[in-house]
Amino acid sequence: MGSIVVLGGAGGVGKVAVEALTLIDSVDEVVVTDARADAAEAVVAELGGGPGLRSASVDVTDTDALVDLLRGADVVLNCVGPFYRFGPPTLRAAIAAGVGYVDICDDLDATRALLELDGEARAAGVSALIGMGNSPGLANIFVKLCAEDLLDEVRSAEIMHIHGGEPSEGAAVLKHRIHAMVNDVPLYVDGHFIAVRQLEESGEPFIHTEEFPDLGPYPVYPYPHPETITLPRAFPSLRTATNLGVVYPLSYFQMTQDLVRVGMGSYDPIPVGDAEIAPVDMAVALLQQERPRLIAEAGVTEPGGCLRVIVGGTKDGEEHRYICSLTSKGAG
Repeated sequence: MGSIVVLGGAGGVGKVAVEALTLIDSVDEVVVTDARADAAEAVVAELGGGPGLRSASVDVTDTDALVDLLRGADVVLNCVGPFYRFGPPTLRAAIAAGVGYVDICDDLDATRALLELDGEARAAGVSALIGMGNSPGLANIFVKLCAEDLLDEVRSAEIMHIHGGEPSEGAAVLKHRIHAMVNDVPLYVDGHFIAVRQLEESGEPFIHTEEFPDLGPYPVYPYPHPETITLPRAFPSLRTATNLGVVYPLSYFQMTQDLVRVGMGSYDPIPVGDAEIAPVDMAVALLQQERPRLIAEAGVTEPGGCLRVIVGGTKDGEEHRYICSLTSKGAG
């Protein structure tokens, strides 16, 4: 497979990806990159270094520097979020460098923008796999498995996800979550797209308690993950596609919701003394400060999560419903 550049390789997801890539025999080189040189170097040192692992520092907003870094690589794995800011320009850089592209984008609006680059990628002979994480990613694979191997016709896909207890959550993760709470959530219901909002009356009919294996019952809320727009494109027989999620402990998730309700999801700066601060930055700082306390109070001692996908359709003229679940515990 040659050389793989991992953008955001010192972040929570990027670091796990780097470690996994170093275990693949066909990968000759993994380049761990981060805007902070010391953070990328620390990941390389923690994993033991060696000739197949090196670090590099790059600002993904510096297009020329990013293209120069990517040239000569075989694949770039983009773990830099939030993707509604950094996804499309990073894919454009990969196309300019002629490098295969993979990301873990779970932003709906970014997915739309990335799909619009299909023509440019094809013209450059670049393959791009977007949304290759849990939801989206594995969720799509579950639906594809059921649609192609278990059903004659797929009719519905209900995607639900939960996670929590990770050692830390960066600003990009929190801003993505806040972004999900302040924007429209498109759901595909009865063959039509509808727009709801997680914290408004329109989203209430979809909120329900879901039993997650090994984690227990939790309420799930409308989430703007992109499967609701991509699955109907891939499976024309699909009539319903929904995406619902939550983060635990609930006290932490509900604090985020409460901050958004009082306007702290805004990016418009407000004067605070002699400075101007965006409310969303204050919300992120407060959540990061309070998170350890809320996790401890809830008795959460290790990371965990679960993806649960319910796929419905027909086989030999009969209705069938398949439940696909994957639970993880202890992996941050």
